[in-house]
Amino acid sequence: MSTKARTKLAGPVALALLAVAARAAADDGALIKKGEQLYDQNCSVCHQADAIGKPGFAPSLSNPELLSVASDKFLMSTIRDGRAGTGMPPFSHLGRENVRAIVAYLRSHPHPPNRSAAIDAQPQSHGDPRLGKQWFNDICATCHGVNGDGYAAGGTGTAIGTSGFLSKASDGFIRTTIKHGRSNTRMLGFQGADGLANLSDQEIDDIIAYLRTLPRQP
Repeated sequence: MSTKARTKLAGPVALALLAVAARAAADDGALIKKGEQLYDQNCSVCHQADAIGKPGFAPSLSNPELLSVASDKFLMSTIRDGRAGTGMPPFSHLGRENVRAIVAYLRSHPHPPNRSAAIDAQPQSHGDPRLGKQWFNDICATCHGVNGDGYAAGGTGTAIGTSGFLSKASDGFIRTTIKHGRSNTRMLGFQGADGLANLSDQEIDDIIAYLRTLPRQP
């Protein structure tokens, strides 16, 4: 094909690509708007209108660190299945597309790049649950409860000892959250000079190993 012919073709191709991009943006906008409506109807009563959550009652769903480390699968399955033994009921009746719309709305809040694939691909912990129990009781149980049942135990932290959480959260997800915490929440980081406790990588893996031994409550 001659240079002149390629130049003539470039214009229509560029216009077609722009049209496809515009349609995709419009589709995304419609999905987010639908998700916001569904969120207002089904989620805002607990997680607040701006998804900021309420300490001791419902976690923040617009937290940038959560949105950066949580995969769509994690968010969608949590909405679908709920978390038995907590105040989070299942919303499977909404159907997959409506749940996907809610996740699209949550992701429309500002957050760093989605790192969930790399985080979920981190190796499983190879810690000592006996040592992890000591650390958990010393620094985690105050907020999450001695059995990890969270708000049900009167704590300000979420239920991290239930099957609803442990069956969905990867070790990388838990590891990253312990290390860096979540801004504007009561979950602060536990590694580094600014951490509540400068836990080593091994000590964090010990905690994860202990969590995996907890009785999986309903």
